Amino acid sequence: MHAKLSVVALSVAAAFALSACGQKEEPKAAAPAAPAGKPEVVVKLGHVAPMTGPQAHLGKDNENGAVLAIEELNAKGLEIGGAKVKFQLLAEDDAADPKQGAIVAQKLVDAKVNGVIGHLNSGTTIPASKLYSDAGIPQISGSATNPKYTQQGFKTAFRVMANDVQQGRALGEFAAKQGVKTVAVVDDRTAYGQGLADEFKKAAEASGLKVVATEYTNDKATDFKAILTKIKSTKAELVFYGGMDAQGGPMAKQMKELGIKAKFLGGDGVCTPEFMKLGGEATEGNFCSLPGQPLEKLAKGPEFREKFTKKFNAEIQLYAPYVYDAVMVMADSMKRADSVDPVKYLPAIGQTKYDGVTALIEFDPQGDLKGGAISIYQYKGGKLEYVETLGGSSVATAKAEVKEAVDSVKDAAKAVAGAATAVGKEAVGDAKEAAKDVVKAGAEAVKNAADATKAAVEKK
Repeated sequence: MHAKLSVVALSVAAAFALSACGQKEEPKAAAPAAPAGKPEVVVKLGHVAPMTGPQAHLGKDNENGAVLAIEELNAKGLEIGGAKVKFQLLAEDDAADPKQGAIVAQKLVDAKVNGVIGHLNSGTTIPASKLYSDAGIPQISGSATNPKYTQQGFKTAFRVMANDVQQGRALGEFAAKQGVKTVAVVDDRTAYGQGLADEFKKAAEASGLKVVATEYTNDKATDFKAILTKIKSTKAELVFYGGMDAQGGPMAKQMKELGIKAKFLGGDGVCTPEFMKLGGEATEGNFCSLPGQPLEKLAKGPEFREKFTKKFNAEIQLYAPYVYDAVMVMADSMKRADSVDPVKYLPAIGQTKYDGVTALIEFDPQGDLKGGAISIYQYKGGKLEYVETLGGSSVATAKAEVKEAVDSVKDAAKAVAGAATAVGKEAVGDAKEAAKDVVKAGAEAVKNAADATKAAVEKK
């Protein structure tokens, strides 16, 4: 059998050889060219935050928010200006240092980035914003809250969270509601810490509180006993701190060690898991604030938390949802302008109406978030417990109330099902009757909140 196959193979080979030598092969018709694919354009987005130093945990949190947004955008396969868009993150470390912030800002300008997300700190954001403005590069910060950032008049500067005027006012009003008469104010002399403390002081005094001490530290300090001893002598009933968790946690701890019984109140910089870790038992019962509504009360909040935790195997520290929204707003503006050219899509940012994770994002003429809400939290049992929300747009508040009411109805329905399963079919009627009032109340709350939403939208 093998021999026969070999003979056949040799015969075929010989025939091909004769054909090649004796005959000219007819040219084959050219195959039709494959249709050219759409061009791909790389959109470079700069991101700046402290990746080293005491605030590195917050910087990484911000970067993770940006990374999650970039990956989701690339998975969508967006087309802008007739080209497929691939987003690329150029991450830089400014170490929360204004000088370093300016250096990396120039680096991003030289790299001709299409836009910048950040910086984290107001102290680095403000000087860097001049460089971006001069280069015509749009900048959206998810965490810089000092009013000066947007008050400089740069058309390129935006932020997606409430500023310190809004936050300081809410904190001052909240302090007055705690039944205290005297307060001491401490800040870390950074643009963020000092700005927030100044706004708190104005609001506290306007609410009738007496500021009995004003002290200063810095964002590298670890020992606060000297200034705390001064504060103790004033018998202040509340200590307000404008600064970040790296100093706030140890400060709260040292207050307890010195026997200071005053309540501790801070802004978003200390509203973190790290603050509780550094302050330990001394953080229990004290208060802080965060811009916006709690994630749990927002329609997209729980889903974002789940995605974030699953991807990074870490809990959200502070600003990640805002940075995520900042990236999405920038991409949305490019899409609406049908261009990734900063000159062409910059005007579209000012016309934003984006339903983000953290809020319905719209900007005022200065680039500030319209109707920024502030939520107050209390440290309890090693966790942040929501207390109340102050300010914010009526639309956002009503939407949150709708979600809360719907959740109440769902919980009631689950209770009915659980009771029926536990005690058998005979008890279904009793279980339904027991939950009837809860479900009815929840349904009414849904209707009332929905009506409030409609009214708020019509008012706008």
